[in-house]
Amino acid sequence: MTVAPAVEVVLYHLSPRGEDVLAAYHETSRRMAGTPGLLGNQLMNELGRPDSYVVVSHWDAWESFEKWESGPEHKGQTAPLREFRDTERARPFEIYKVLANY
Repeated sequence: MTVAPAVEVVLYHLSPRGEDVLAAYHETSRRMAGTPGLLGNQLMNELGRPDSYVVVSHWDAWESFEKWESGPEHKGQTAPLREFRDTERARPFEIYKVLANY
């Protein structure tokens, strides 16, 4: 049986430099490897819009995410992707609590 993530964090990015976004994603993922509570993450590209990206991270609990986000490692681990944040949005991220899944 697979353990379902309890929290999904969605970060929006915007850039015409796809190769740079991909490289920054890989570097950020390497830096975050082993972070307590982080179950994994993925980079997605919006179909029909090659400059629009989203990173979704999967966390075991709200408390794990909150501890990491308020900790000293957070800014340094995510620094490679920061320049690509979608600043056209009112908020470049969303946090979702998982209610059910199969």
